[in-house]
Formats: sequence, structure tokens, C-alpha cells
Amino acid sequence: MLKSMTGFGKAVVEANHLTVTAEVKSLNSKFTDIYCRIPKTFSSREIEIRNILTQQLERGKIEFNLQVQYTDTTAGTSVNRALVQAYVKDLTETAAIFGNIETTELLKIALTMPNAFNTDAVSEEQSEAEWKVIVQAVNKALEECNKFRLREGAIVQAKFIEYAQSIGNLLTEVAELDKTRIPGVRERLRKSVSDLLQDENFDKNRFEQELVYYVEKYDISEEKVRLRTHLDYFQTIVKEGNGKKLNFLSQEIGREINTIGSKANDVGIQRLVVNMKDELEKIKEQTSNVL
Repeated sequence: MLKSMTGFGKAVVEANHLTVTAEVKSLNSKFTDIYCRIPKTFSSREIEIRNILTQQLERGKIEFNLQVQYTDTTAGTSVNRALVQAYVKDLTETAAIFGNIETTELLKIALTMPNAFNTDAVSEEQSEAEWKVIVQAVNKALEECNKFRLREGAIVQAKFIEYAQSIGNLLTEVAELDKTRIPGVRERLRKSVSDLLQDENFDKNRFEQELVYYVEKYDISEEKVRLRTHLDYFQTIVKEGNGKKLNFLSQEIGREINTIGSKANDVGIQRLVVNMKDELEKIKEQTSNVL
């Protein structure tokens, strides 16, 4: 099934004295572009998180946000009191230059400074247990994101089929107009032949070359067949859910439409070609947002 690159997922998991909130947002992109916002305590796990995101989301501009809160202070990191005290002292002296600032505010600032918390107290077993909770939250958020992508993909799939069928209907109208166009082309050729026959310097070989040229120039039979084939195959690929193939096939459809427009030399067909191009542009806009 077709899957969109646009998605959003959020999950909250509580276990092992932790409350982990994972949030994933993805948008369309030709490449995999990941931006992670995670607590410094778990910065060593960023590569692992990126690998999980890449495996499950494949491609897109991905923004990941992780928040970890300890529900039990004995299980989390401890405050580096000596360093925080030094931070508060320095901040107090600095604040005195600009005016009095409440100690509570200074403490909040000090707690955001580097190494304000000790992480040495966390054992390896506890660290692994916390990591398992984080992975669980990440996977749940990704599951929600992929569900979102599938829902968006279903909407895009229906639009793709609608646009392809619209082009197919316009092609049917082109075929009908082409039946009345051919007699007009023949009449122009007949008049050209009459003029040539009246010319004393009539060159039979040149005439045959001109005739072949006009037949090839105005005949759009092959283009109509190829375009119909491309449209049928496009609807098959839509159901398979391959965005790259859809993008390539839409380019092939565009080539056939352009050739029909340039060779037809007919006002009615030209108008239909413009409408076909309009529908094709809608397809191209969507192919950039599917996997």
C-alpha cells in the first residue's frame, strides 16, 4: 500500500521509575535527514536512535524529540551540589552588578549549567533498564507515525487513481477528435499534391519524402497507445506503493502528452493536452511526498 512521507507519532511510556515521552514528525525529502533532540544523559545513544528511525521510516525529513523524567528521585541522577553551589555563588556576584535577583531564579539557572547533575551513580544495569524503556517509547511513537503515513498514503493513492483516470478520459476525447482531424490532414496533403503536379519541375522522389514526413509528423497513433499503456501501468504501481517508480512513470506520461500536443496541430486536441498536463502536475506534486 502507498505510504506518505508526512507523518506524526507520539508515545508516553512509564516504567522503571521513568516517564519517557517520544515524539516523531516526518516530512517529504529526497534523502534521510534526521534531527534529534534528546537529553544529554542519553547522548551516547543517539546513533542507536538514528538507526531505529532510519530502519522504520526509510526516508524523509525527520524530527525526533525525546523527554525523560524520573518519577523516583532515588532512581535518577543526583545533584552535583558542590558545583551547583559554585554556580549560584558566581551568578549571585554577577547579578549584583545588575540588581537583586531571587535565589530561586539563580538556582534554576545553575541547574541548567554543564555537569550540574551526577550520572555516575547510575549502574550499568539501571542504565540498560532505562534504555529499554526509551526504545519501547521510540518504537510506539514510530508505530503511530507509520499508521499516520499509511492513512495519508491511502488518501494520496485515491487521488493518484482519480488523476490518472482523468487523463485517460481526456485521452479518449483526443482519440475521438483525432478521427475528424485525419480527414483534414488528408485534404491538406491532397491540395499540396495538386500544387506539385502542376509544377513542371515536379520531383517524384522529393514528393515521396515530403509525404513520409507529413505522415510521421501528424500521426499520433503510437503516442496514444503508449500513453494508455503508461496510465494502466501507473494505476498498477499505485497499488504496489512504489513512489520512485511512480515518479519515473509520471515523467514518461509527460513525454507522451507533450508529443501528442506538438504533433497533433489541432486546436481541440491542444486544449485537451493542456488539461492533461494540469492533471499530471497534480500527480507530480504528490509523487514527491510518497515512499
